Parts: sequence; structure tokens; C-alpha cells
Amino acid sequence: MNVGFIGTGSMGSLLIEAFVSSGALTPGQIAASNRTYAKAARLAACYPGLKAVTSNAEAAIGRDIVFLCVKPHEFKTVIDELRSVAAPEQLFVSITSPVMIKVLEDQLPSKIAKVIPSITNRVRSGASLCIYGTRTTDEDRARLENLLGFISVPLHIDERYTRIVSDLSSCGPAFISYVLQCFVDAAVEETGIDREQALAVATAMLRGTGELLTAGGMTPEQIQQRVAVPGGITAEALQLMERELDGVFGQVIRTTHAKFREDMESIGFSFYGEEVNGL
Repeated sequence: MNVGFIGTGSMGSLLIEAFVSSGALTPGQIAASNRTYAKAARLAACYPGLKAVTSNAEAAIGRDIVFLCVKPHEFKTVIDELRSVAAPEQLFVSITSPVMIKVLEDQLPSKIAKVIPSITNRVRSGASLCIYGTRTTDEDRARLENLLGFISVPLHIDERYTRIVSDLSSCGPAFISYVLQCFVDAAVEETGIDREQALAVATAMLRGTGELLTAGGMTPEQIQQRVAVPGGITAEALQLMERELDGVFGQVIRTTHAKFREDMESIGFSFYGEEVNGL
């Protein structure tokens, strides 16, 4: 299998590193391009055999799978460069959530999929959210999910839920780590405990909680019930959190969805001169 990567920014480089370190791909199977060529060249220096190329077309030609790892405002330019070289047998995979499958199928003759990765894939964990276009076959899906299976749990989702599952899977690590950061900072400020020690304890707690929710088969509600004895310390603190955090995560979701709609409208105008409602 030969794989191309267009865009070697934060997520593009993360995917390359994860695929190589997991053994899913060898560097010799990968070609990569980036708007700033030096970034692709640095990856090639880290992974001898990886081919850094100067054009997006060169990264795509002859590749079985091509990952499009570019920002929404760059998409139109990239697709314009690929349109004349994309082949029907190739699978193009966008990791940019606001770019709808229909738009890509309108613009390219190839098979189309969308994957929402997560920073957790760096440690071969978490999910990869998979959405498929009308031209993909069972074989295409199996090939892509086999590749993603080296670094994640591939999950097939409906495109209309792209934003909310992205919130949970892709944005979620940032949201949860922010809550953990605030918890640790408060512990240091209120008690004077060494920050490194507090962070070590909190990190071990978070990992253990994740195990309870997965291998342990417990739900969030069950964990709270087991820890929070009625009238106890944890129960009082949970009541405070319920009052203070009421509605916060609803606001978070409304904020991400508003930005998502803004990006969708921008992409629609760039391709069609009008808004594209893909949800």
C-alpha cells in the first residue's frame, strides 16, 4: 500500500508518526507534501525513506490512499491542484470535519471518505471516526479501517453527527485535560502541594477512571454512585459542581457547532459561490 499525505501540520504529522511507530506503514510507503516544504522535509529526515515532495499533485499521484490534512480555508486551493491527477481507483480521505463528502465527490472523480482522528491516536488509543462516500466499496472500507486499526478503534458514524462526535472524540482530550489542569491548579493554590506531585496523582486517577469506563464496564453515573457516599465529602463537592457547571457543556457544544457552520459556509462559497448545507 502506498499512502500520500497532503498537509504535515499538527494532525498530519501525528498520523504519519503513529502509522510508522505502530508498524502500520513503513516510511518508504509514504509521500508527503506541505504548503511549507521544510516541514515535510523535516519529517523525511526523521523517517528515512519517507518521500517529501514539493507539490500536492506529486504526493497524490499513484497513491492508493491520500490523506487530506489541511485547514478549511486551504481546501479549495488543494482540490484545484488535485483535480487533474486524481484517479477513480484512489481513495481520498479528508480529516477536515466541515468539508462534506458531497463536496468532495462533486470535485474529484475518486472514492471519498472522511476520518476524524484524535490526538489519542498518537499512543495508539482512542477512536478514528469514519464516514464514507457513495463510491467506496466494502474492500475500500476494510483497507482503511485495517490501517486505522493499528492506532485506534475505527468507528463508522453518520455524517450528520460529524460535529458532535468530533467534540467528544477529537476536541474531548483538550476539554478534559483543561478540567484536569484547573483541578490541579486549584489543589496547588489552596494547599501548597507540589504541582508535579499533584499532577502525577491526578494523571494516574484519570487513567484509572478511563479503565473503569472501558475494561471495568462502568458508566459515569455508576462511578459517581460508588465514590459519593450520601452525606459525604465527595457528594457535597458533586452537588457544588452540578450547580456551578449547569449548562456549561451545552454552551461548549453550541460554540463548536457555530464555528463548524461558519467553516461549512466558507467552504461552500469557495467551491460553489453559495452556502452548502451538508447536515
